[in-house]
Amino acid sequence: MLAAADTFRAAAIEQLGIWAERLDVEMIKGQYNADPAALCYEAYQAAEKRNSEFLLCDTAGRLHTKSNLMAELNKVKRSLAKHDPSAPQETLLVVDATTGSNALSQAREFHHAIGLTGLIVTKLDGSGKGGVVIAIQDELGIPTRFVGNGEELDDFAAFDGREFVAKML
Repeated sequence: MLAAADTFRAAAIEQLGIWAERLDVEMIKGQYNADPAALCYEAYQAAEKRNSEFLLCDTAGRLHTKSNLMAELNKVKRSLAKHDPSAPQETLLVVDATTGSNALSQAREFHHAIGLTGLIVTKLDGSGKGGVVIAIQDELGIPTRFVGNGEELDDFAAFDGREFVAKML
């Protein structure tokens, strides 16, 4: 199940809805400008009722320098923990391969604020090689879980370290 917790970006809910249809999964959504933590809380209840194996809460993108937005992520974590003290089981940061070393700064701040368990690296089909994932793994111990090499469903894949290094070389 997907939870459309990016309630601020124009068309974010509709965009996630298109992916939910493509993937043939249910999606929980609210109104624009709704509280993302409350939406995630409700989505957890719905996922539990429907015996969903996974719930993915898609939150708004944010700059790590905006403390109020970072605090909002902690609120989402706290709301999920009300259902399950170990939730969320994964907290993934999506980084753009073209951002270079700024991704390390982002990962540092997000990890400090909410405790990341993994990365998703996108736009590896572009000019960025994504070498910063090595620095993030080395410095912070945060593994890369998935990579995006385009905009189609088949362009998203589990991270394979050997394949990644081979492509970099």
